[in-house]
Amino acid sequence: MSSFSVRFLTPPPCSPSSLSCRPKTPTCLSATTPTAAPATSPPPPPSEVDASRLEPRVEQRDGYWVLKEEYRGGINPQEKVKLESDPMKLFMENGIEQLSKMSLEEIERSKLTKDDIDVRLKWLGLFHRRKHQYGRFMMRLKLPNGITTSAQTRYLASVIKKYGKDGCADVTTRQNWQIRGVVLSDVPEILKGLAEVGLTSLQSGMDNVRNPVGNPLAGIDPREIADTRPYTNLLSQFITNNFLGNPAVSNLPRKWNVCVVGSHELYEHPHINDLAYMPANKDGRFGFNLLVGGFFSAKRCAEAVPLDAWVSADDVIPLCKAVLEAFRDLGFRGNRQKTRMMWLIDELGIEVFRAEVEKRMPEKKLERASQEDLIDKQWERRDYLGVHPQKQEDLSYVGIHIPVGRIQAEEMNELARIADEYGTGELRLTVEQNIIIPNIQNSKLETLLKEPLLKERFSPEPSILMKTLVACTGNQFCGQAIIETKARALKVTDEVERHLSVSRPVRMHWTGCPNTCGQVQVADIGFMGCMARDENGKAVEGVDIYLGGKIGSDSHLGEVYKKGVPCKDLVPIVVDIMVNKFGAVLRNREEGDE
Repeated sequence: MSSFSVRFLTPPPCSPSSLSCRPKTPTCLSATTPTAAPATSPPPPPSEVDASRLEPRVEQRDGYWVLKEEYRGGINPQEKVKLESDPMKLFMENGIEQLSKMSLEEIERSKLTKDDIDVRLKWLGLFHRRKHQYGRFMMRLKLPNGITTSAQTRYLASVIKKYGKDGCADVTTRQNWQIRGVVLSDVPEILKGLAEVGLTSLQSGMDNVRNPVGNPLAGIDPREIADTRPYTNLLSQFITNNFLGNPAVSNLPRKWNVCVVGSHELYEHPHINDLAYMPANKDGRFGFNLLVGGFFSAKRCAEAVPLDAWVSADDVIPLCKAVLEAFRDLGFRGNRQKTRMMWLIDELGIEVFRAEVEKRMPEKKLERASQEDLIDKQWERRDYLGVHPQKQEDLSYVGIHIPVGRIQAEEMNELARIADEYGTGELRLTVEQNIIIPNIQNSKLETLLKEPLLKERFSPEPSILMKTLVACTGNQFCGQAIIETKARALKVTDEVERHLSVSRPVRMHWTGCPNTCGQVQVADIGFMGCMARDENGKAVEGVDIYLGGKIGSDSHLGEVYKKGVPCKDLVPIVVDIMVNKFGAVLRNREEGDE
């Protein structure tokens, strides 16, 4: 059962080893100040770490990786579930087939622990909405680089359409699809249908590697640094062993995010990923400097830090494998709030962690970071919404706004039709929950922009505050969310726009709980769901407000500005923030001045 065999399921746009499409350094770029330590500097001395701490805590048994007996004290409930029955057996030993034939009552009676089946099903990308939609599941897919086809989109629409009002889809903040309303009895047939159109939901939840993120303009942007598609394709295929299941990386201490950067805009948000590949040349070779450890959680958020390492384009997968094995082997499995990879890096120190990665590389070597960082840190981030020329002659792409990422079956079918009729059937999802349609002949643009779906629902030119609005699922479907997010985000933003004239985009993110799926800490203004008290002391839905998050080369996380604000009181507070922090002008004053 090899965890490292990689073959393409469908022809990729190009291969990293292909001379004709290997990413090249644009001649107009000059090297910028690197984020990592100089390659000529001696490495700092390793931290003092007891050798016993570097002994792997897992071992392989019968094809699966399990926690060794001596490390099972004090483990968290999710680790206990994995010990009872490896979740990958639901897929690799067809356990889902038997499970789908049982009623939920039968499953409840037979489960091994309280959270048993709800936890294990997440390895198949299935999230039980026990609290609000008992018996209904959200299914999360793998969609490397956010690239999908009209055929895949139509299939997903056909799945959710049968569930009526319970069925819908969301574009996620990891450039991905989530479909809602799924019932367990349908899952084997859905999985079969996904495979037929080249999709999978395997290893997309819980302690697995999440969807590999890349540049949404990969291969079409005249000013891209590198085409990220070959790398994100290879990463996804390695992670799932070409849809066959990869237990070597499916028993991590916690979830793990990866991205490959291909643009100066850093659309991929590298600083909040566990592993980020940052394009850099070294001695005439193209490759990547590496950032590690970025994450969000309810108790702590941290930006990724330089590993002081560079890999060639050919070593993207071996490096990923080595980092994952170090995390799998050494990561803490107690308190779930302290099991993300950055906690391990903090414990060992970056040099010891780097050494553990290095000894897991095929040649037991890892080059120091390159000085030839290819990212222009003074670059002004471009907007991908609207119409833009591609590097290919006479072709353009159109970025369209999907309000807070929510989409219905008929809208998905219409998008598929539009992609076929005006482009090449390709659709691209973005981490801001929007969609890009590439490869449109310029002669068709005028007709495309008159399409009712784009005129009435998914505008290429949304209002200045709506265009950057992001919201997580919220408590409409998610049992962990404290507040409703999507409808409220749209309503509050609309009301704020009625009061203000805004001259530049202000990124506003909403998240329903401290797990921060809506990534409020990277927003200009973030709203994190909580319970608050109104003027009468009554408990109501509220938010903690964050300010100052920044994306790009000078990224940093926002901080709490005001806590426990009732949602009904938000509009005047947001208006005040917009005026005092972002230069907005009150509309009535503006009209009076005129």
